[in-house]
Amino acid sequence: MSKRILILTGDAAEVLEVYYPYFRVLEEGYEAVIASPTKKVLHTVVHDFIDGWETYTEKPGHLLPSHIAFADVDPSQYDGLIIPGGRAPEYIRSNEHVPRILRHFLEADKPLGAICHAAQVFSALKDNHYFEGRTMTAYTACRLDVEQLGATYAKDTLHVDGKLVSGHAWPDLPGFMREFLKLLR
Repeated sequence: MSKRILILTGDAAEVLEVYYPYFRVLEEGYEAVIASPTKKVLHTVVHDFIDGWETYTEKPGHLLPSHIAFADVDPSQYDGLIIPGGRAPEYIRSNEHVPRILRHFLEADKPLGAICHAAQVFSALKDNHYFEGRTMTAYTACRLDVEQLGATYAKDTLHVDGKLVSGHAWPDLPGFMREFLKLLR
């Protein structure tokens, strides 16, 4: 039976951070399921870095249909979880179903990939014990989010701590997906 990977996201996900993992998972012969607050066509965004700017710019990206609403996700049916960055994490973390989904993957010790702003989603958990003593990375603007979880912020753009793979931003996707897929196999 093929492995199933859940991609937890919403509107304003960074286009590369959702499409790249989606297609890599499919390329491996696994099933990739995109979950969002409601089943709908999502609007992605393009984040880019410009010399002289201290942060990124944002433009509209491609449309992306989601396959399932968070309320309908049975996380036990999935072998791994990927959370793309962009601005989606800042609002999907307030969805009532997100803590249940996250807890399953953390407690079952299944591969979990979080890139860029995805660390913000973990604030949906009321209990940070999952991150105490762990190390992870995220986009530099999310360093405080990582530290508030009780984790150590790694300045490296890619970090693996047990079954948790974290990446800084979309330029790190090749290594991020290589490490995630290695854990999944």
